[in-house]
Amino acid sequence: MNKNKAYIDRVHTWGRIWSVTALLVLLCVPLGISVYYNVWPEAKVLLNALKAVIPIYWGTAVIEVSTYTPLLGAGGTYLSFVTGNISNLKMPCAFSAMERADVKSGSEEGEIVSTLAVGASAITTTVILAVGVLAFTPFIGSLTAEGSFFKPAFDNVLPALFGALLASYFAKHWRLTVLPIIAGTIVYIFTPALPTGTMIFVTIVASIGGALLMLKTGLVGKEKNK
Repeated sequence: MNKNKAYIDRVHTWGRIWSVTALLVLLCVPLGISVYYNVWPEAKVLLNALKAVIPIYWGTAVIEVSTYTPLLGAGGTYLSFVTGNISNLKMPCAFSAMERADVKSGSEEGEIVSTLAVGASAITTTVILAVGVLAFTPFIGSLTAEGSFFKPAFDNVLPALFGALLASYFAKHWRLTVLPIIAGTIVYIFTPALPTGTMIFVTIVASIGGALLMLKTGLVGKEKNK
């Protein structure tokens, strides 16, 4: 058996096991609370509440899986969905690692680098969060309160993260960034509450379509995008 195929098969096997395990652990929290306090939600009320959110989350789930998997690879995708915070942390870490290693998404090397980057990110995040919770709990409220000198910094963490990450890509391939930025801006103007996962899918489709169009019209060439 091909070693790469054997590796991917093991990734899928353990990825499914840990995904199901994580789901069961999450469900154990509300179940444990209900058992301990002997308080159970009414089935009718629960179903009415789920009717409003299930269609959104099912659609987002399908879009995120189909979008993230080609970018992060199988191992990175499983790790990301188990540990969470994909678009804010796991994906930027994976992209940065692949760029520094000079490998591409979807390649065998990219699969390994992405998985290692997401795993390292998850471990680092857990450690930092634990230390941060213990160290900053006494005064985090004053740091993030209205009027605090540090409040603007906390409000702009995500834009700063993506700005720093994407600046190098924009500088190298600025022509390819025009269409997805325009598409994302237009979509957000008309649907500002659109989930992040759906927006990523929209901009990726616009990016791929724009790149193919520019390649056929000669606005970009293979030699310019290396």
